[in-house]
Amino acid sequence: MSVSQAVGAVGTDSGSEFRRGVASCVPVLLGTIPYALVLGAQATQKGLSAVELPMMTGLNFAGGSEFAAIQLWTSPPHILLIVAITFLVNSRHLLMGAALAPFLRELPRRKVFTALFFMCDESWALGLADAKQRAAAGVKPAFSPRYYMGAALAMYLAWVAFTTLGALLGPMLGDVEIYGFDMAFPAVFLVLMRGMWKGAAAARPWLVSLVVAALVYLFVPGAWYVAAGAVSGLLAAWLMAGDA
Repeated sequence: MSVSQAVGAVGTDSGSEFRRGVASCVPVLLGTIPYALVLGAQATQKGLSAVELPMMTGLNFAGGSEFAAIQLWTSPPHILLIVAITFLVNSRHLLMGAALAPFLRELPRRKVFTALFFMCDESWALGLADAKQRAAAGVKPAFSPRYYMGAALAMYLAWVAFTTLGALLGPMLGDVEIYGFDMAFPAVFLVLMRGMWKGAAAARPWLVSLVVAALVYLFVPGAWYVAAGAVSGLLAAWLMAGDA
């Protein structure tokens, strides 16, 4: 079900809103399963057990930083380095949270903190798009907590479950990247970007962010390209706001 169709069919029953969130999430969720398996398999190759991995994915719940942490994992691990890289990779969540903030103002603080803990790229994109569609359709409140949590919890449970499954199957599968599973990661992000497309003019900050991140990735060691891409994209959006 598309977001626009869901807005037309919106109801007042909290259970139906939760199910609508789960249903909207399913296509994207299916795309995350392959790279969840890749992460689990890579983690076992680094020495993490099938008990330690779900603790990491369940407490951190941010796939990009988890891939970075696994790549940097040694025995003993360089904790400060991993923490710093995790912060850099997850710095995009600052912008994501800021984008959601106007829709969360009316919620109790405990619900806001819960929503932000379970926020990932996929649930954020779905929740924000749904809120904007509802606002445009005159539906109040624009943000549906039940819809958002349906999508977010589905992503959370699937991520923890399939990374754990990848850890269990890793020794049998060997190098899972030879099956092309790693391509699912960029594919999911391309789908999310397509859903937020508003034309070439509005996409200029994305292009600035992409070019800056690519250049920093090529010439600066570490994960600084994530922060550089986020900051440059934000500055570009501010500078170009009057031209869009």
